[in-house]
Amino acid sequence: MASFRFRDRAVFLPGADALICADLHVGRAEASDVEYPLGEGTDLRGRLETLLADCAPAEVVFAGDVLHEFGRASLATDRSLGGLVDACRDAGASPVVVAGNHDTVLHEVWDGTVYDAYALDADGERVVVRHGHETPPRDEDADCYVVGHDHPTIDVEGARRPCFLYGDGQFRDADVLMLPAFTRLAAGVAVNGMGTRDFDSPLVTDANALRPAVRDPDARETLEFPPLGEFRRML
Repeated sequence: MASFRFRDRAVFLPGADALICADLHVGRAEASDVEYPLGEGTDLRGRLETLLADCAPAEVVFAGDVLHEFGRASLATDRSLGGLVDACRDAGASPVVVAGNHDTVLHEVWDGTVYDAYALDADGERVVVRHGHETPPRDEDADCYVVGHDHPTIDVEGARRPCFLYGDGQFRDADVLMLPAFTRLAAGVAVNGMGTRDFDSPLVTDANALRPAVRDPDARETLEFPPLGEFRRML
């Protein structure tokens, strides 16, 4: 199993020197007229800069749904994404973009390569980053997939928290790590009672075996829970 360090809605792979986050949904506030206290772009960039300072990665992989809107990329979206790219480069990290189902106009604001999948070598293990909305080709070689797409959260004592989900051998014998949405404007989906068919990602093949983990950025600790199948019986 690749070594992961859970952070604020993101994960760091020391063996690959890479930070991965998914579902930024840049432009969501503008599209839905949501008033966010610090501004969407400021919030995303500020939290990313904190992660960059903490992890000092060589690469930052954005695992899909970088943008929110399907039909247009506004000037505000362009500026917000540019701020995230600048934050990466200012920290000496190379930004890598993986396409999600929302990223139909990503080419309007990103002139680099857009990947369907991006492979990382994590101390000899092949970690493939995808958004998670499509089934990978059968000939794809992966020891572990890191995906987003479903925006997982977990309800603990009435409080909903963004969570990571990890499953050993979850998809074609490869492990799967699902990330929470990096944007704080996405309410997320509570996974407590979800079965396999309730997930949108085809990489989830046994929901009961997924192990939730919650990162507490204030306490700088990660809380790990039993697999969902067992966790439901404890509630």
